[in-house]
Amino acid sequence: MDTIASLFSFITTPVSWVIVQFHSVYGAIFGPDTGWAWGLSIVSLVILIRICLIPLFVKQIKSTRAMQTLQPEMKKIQERYKNDKQRQSEEMMKLYKETGTNPLSSCLPILAQSPFFFALYHVLNGIATGDTIGVINKSLLESAQKAHIVGAPLAAKFTDSSSKVEALGASLTDVRVVTAIMIVLMSASQFFTQRQLMTKNVDTTVKTPFMQQQKMLMYVFPVMFAVFGINFPVGVLVYWLTTNVWTMGQQMYVIHNNPTPGSKAQAAYLERLHKHVATNGKVSRRRDKVIVKAIVAKGRDRNEFERKFINGLSKAGLAAQTDGTVIKSDTAVALEAEDGTPTTTGTPKRQQPKRQTKAQRQSAAAKAAEESEQKTSLTKSDEPEDAKPAAAAKKGGAKSGSGTRSKAQSGQRKGPQRPKSPSKK
Repeated sequence: MDTIASLFSFITTPVSWVIVQFHSVYGAIFGPDTGWAWGLSIVSLVILIRICLIPLFVKQIKSTRAMQTLQPEMKKIQERYKNDKQRQSEEMMKLYKETGTNPLSSCLPILAQSPFFFALYHVLNGIATGDTIGVINKSLLESAQKAHIVGAPLAAKFTDSSSKVEALGASLTDVRVVTAIMIVLMSASQFFTQRQLMTKNVDTTVKTPFMQQQKMLMYVFPVMFAVFGINFPVGVLVYWLTTNVWTMGQQMYVIHNNPTPGSKAQAAYLERLHKHVATNGKVSRRRDKVIVKAIVAKGRDRNEFERKFINGLSKAGLAAQTDGTVIKSDTAVALEAEDGTPTTTGTPKRQQPKRQTKAQRQSAAAKAAEESEQKTSLTKSDEPEDAKPAAAAKKGGAKSGSGTRSKAQSGQRKGPQRPKSPSKK
């Protein structure tokens, strides 16, 4: 470990100088030999480094999202050229070049922190061994050796012997309890950060090996921190715990305000944005306009959550524009012009007929029957007067003829009748 740390000795002097400057500030407040002064100096060093690495963090986010988008294409290339590794690599490099992505970009923040981490480890190890490093002179070295964080010396480790810990003015139990708690917190913060990324900020519509790799890292990284943490000095544990907490908070902010398309975080974000726009009738923040602009530009390629957001705006009488702004839709403006009052719906609601009672339905049926009878009687009254007697006579003749026939046929046999022979006188 000392060999690796010595490779970064070129940055040891700047790191030690920054720590000394912060120590001079906090030492004036809490006292130069206190753990607060030295501990807060390390925390401030972490914050300063992470602020400087924000541009790399933004690049990491963009690269990670680009890699997630390319996973389906990468899988096709792997299946197509599974027997030709050289051609597979060439096609992969061609795909990276065409899309402008770099797989190593997601590791940039970690790689950029490595020199500072090893330089700090080298400085704290020198404090433990009594060596002056960088701008830390003998008086500062003695002050740092006296500093304790909750009873544990700044340069003590979990694996140190009791004699070495006693030489730093502490007990082995205090050192191991403090270091164990810090290692657990460090591993837990790393696990929560990775889990938050996997459960909330991953496109759930794409199932790729990349997601499996990220899921595996969610469990591997905390174990690595726990294993290597027992060999870190307390000051390095403070550094690493602080940077993990910073990463967790920074990621929470990004997930809340700029989530990955297709993720659960995007669904929650667009729901909040819809409520805000429906209430105020406009998009207020600049980053919200950027996201709305990107959604409008996608057109038919929008995911489920983005389509739901656009449809929600339409129902609220609003329309998203290509520049990211939101205005009233034409339908809503037309409805407002008709009655002179503002409307909150883009399309008029369909009016459902009221349900009638049984008595109302029976009354309506009786009324309809009465109207039908009146119509029939009116039709009969419109016939000419001379047609009525003829019709009546025709009807009467038909009746009389039928009566005579019935009388003549009564008492006779059926069939033709023979004429009666004349009677003899």
